[in-house]
Amino acid sequence: MTPRLHRRLTLAASITGAVLVALDGTALTVARPVLQHDLHASVAAVQWAGTGYLVTVAALLVFAGRLGDRYGHRRVFAVGVTGFAAASAGIALAPGIGWVIALRVVQGVAGALLQPATLGMLRAAWPADRLAGAIAARTAAIGLAAAAGPLVGGALTAHFGWRSVFLFGLLPAGAALLAALAVPAAARPEAAVRGGGLDLPGAALLALALACLVQTLVALPDSGWSAGTALGLAAAAALALALARHERRTPRPLLPPDLLRSPAVAPPLGVLLAASAALQGVLFPATYYLQDVLGLDPLQSALRAAPLAVAMIVTAATSARVTRRHGERAVVVAGTALVTSGALLAARLGPGSGTVAIAGCFLLLGAGFGAVMATATALVVRGAAAAEAGVAGGLQQTALNIGPALGIALATTAAGRAQPGAALTPSALAMAAVAAVGILLAARLPGRTADRQREFAAGP
Repeated sequence: MTPRLHRRLTLAASITGAVLVALDGTALTVARPVLQHDLHASVAAVQWAGTGYLVTVAALLVFAGRLGDRYGHRRVFAVGVTGFAAASAGIALAPGIGWVIALRVVQGVAGALLQPATLGMLRAAWPADRLAGAIAARTAAIGLAAAAGPLVGGALTAHFGWRSVFLFGLLPAGAALLAALAVPAAARPEAAVRGGGLDLPGAALLALALACLVQTLVALPDSGWSAGTALGLAAAAALALALARHERRTPRPLLPPDLLRSPAVAPPLGVLLAASAALQGVLFPATYYLQDVLGLDPLQSALRAAPLAVAMIVTAATSARVTRRHGERAVVVAGTALVTSGALLAARLGPGSGTVAIAGCFLLLGAGFGAVMATATALVVRGAAAAEAGVAGGLQQTALNIGPALGIALATTAAGRAQPGAALTPSALAMAAVAAVGILLAARLPGRTADRQREFAAGP
């Protein structure tokens, strides 16, 4: 197999795997009301079908990335895709909501396995100076899948029922698996081969800390600040401290200190966390604003928000070319500035705002986030050593999983006792402040000279 074909097949597997996860999440959102009615389930039970997946995948991403570093990203990816597809088929046949929740947790385990591997495979197959282009294509595909998901899910649910949404997921899963199996297994870096055993205590502490944090953040919009919220955050903090102490003492830590201290990894992770929190923290009240304040139906609301998806796809797809001309720091700073501007403009929306003003807010948010996600992800993956690419991919995916939950929790807190739609202004202002933190972190990224030197040192 020629190197060019190898790279293309690897990119195809990475894109279809990422699209599989993006389609599943967005399409399921539309199908939930019908699923609840068909299975005679409570609202809380249906919410747990989503929460169980989110908590599981967030808790296991970094450890799954380490498994890819240790045993090969293609192998872990294939296991993850197979498990994801099997769980989807099981959910389509589930007789009750209990089965749906249990299988969504299984699907979360599989999703955690395949997501870091989509980045690890790219890191192993693509030269450092062309990696950004591959990640840009992957990011644009995710944006397209996220935009198409509600439409596909709505159409399938309306004509064939909610179970068809999960059966539909078997198509991209099959394509991803075939593409992965067609790619020759890459030789693992020597550091990974002689890396020794896995840090299971560290993995357990990290998983518990992230599970406590994500569950607390997800529950906060409904439960508010309470004793349970404080207890959840305290438990997450205590587990994080125990993890830090363990990682300092173990000879083979799950989270390599050099990786976490790297100026090419830590700042872009912070930017991804801030940008994803700001984006979802604005979208959460904006959805209620469009429907409750302006009185639009779901389709009309989706059309008003369509510029976000279009802008995200365009900027993600073109980010690599813009980066080569202006440098990664300039692109990420500009992207976070656009997200900040979009949040500030959203804070000015009111009952009398027109279509142009609303579309402008979504356009800025999508353009900024697309540029940030593609460029910062490329920095994280390329900045890690080949033997730690899976852990870096797991950290990137963790930031993108925690960010939305954090943003919605902060937006809800800023809203106080007001309904989300009526509290768009304070929520959006709070998210603008979060995005501004991302600008400060983006300013710490290496400049163009450092980028060139790092690419040259990394080699193909």
